Amino acid sequence: MNYRLSHIPARTRKPREEGLTMVMDKGLSLRQAEDLVEGCGHLVDMLKLGFGSSYVMPKLKEKIALYHKADMRVYLGGTLFEAFVARGQFKDYVKLIEDLGLNFAEVSDGSINIPHKEKCEYINKLARKVTVLSEVGSKEEGILISPARWVRMMQDELKAGSWKVIAEARESGTVGIYRPNGHAHTTLVNKIIAKVPNKDIIWEAPRKPQQVWFIQLMGPNVNLGNIAPDEVIALETLRLGLRGDTFFDHLPESMSEKLRQTKE
Repeated sequence: MNYRLSHIPARTRKPREEGLTMVMDKGLSLRQAEDLVEGCGHLVDMLKLGFGSSYVMPKLKEKIALYHKADMRVYLGGTLFEAFVARGQFKDYVKLIEDLGLNFAEVSDGSINIPHKEKCEYINKLARKVTVLSEVGSKEEGILISPARWVRMMQDELKAGSWKVIAEARESGTVGIYRPNGHAHTTLVNKIIAKVPNKDIIWEAPRKPQQVWFIQLMGPNVNLGNIAPDEVIALETLRLGLRGDTFFDHLPESMSEKLRQTKE
């Protein structure tokens, strides 16, 4: 930190198991990636090359090497995994991960129907080679999954070998754990965290109100994903109570009660 300030919550440090910030790269140029690393790389734990962007992304291997050098865990978007599976090319997907030198992989079924037993088999196969993240939830609006099924799928995927399970929201933040207006499905989230350890879940939260909601519900070291590259430092200030939305969250009540602004 650049200077001392009291009443700042403790943050875990890289390489960390909790308090993860996962950023989605949807097509940054190599120069923009260098700027990301210089500007906030110390705060980025996971770097997802979103959906199938790696298929057309220039200087792909150079970018991955750059992120790895900055101690970021890089992986390909789950939609790309589904694109390979849909075409019967799972072995080619495994070879692609090896060729790119990746140590992480995402398994998802947000776009296509994969029987859950089969999805867990993919997780298990990949977990023998790399660290696996698996995503739960559909990318389509209107597809409802009961809380009990969310919990069961997350638990089964962790048992199959997933390091973390990702709660789906897309980059729009309007599906999965959120309603179409972007508000969280409160009951669903509460039922999930009652059964699945919070440290094992990465909550996709691309919008600031969603980030604030999870930080205030679970604390500054909640795992958050689908963060835009230009929002990393802003998110960290939310975690630390250095932005208006969470300003009073870590101040003693004796201080806060004198300082809160009230309407006349």
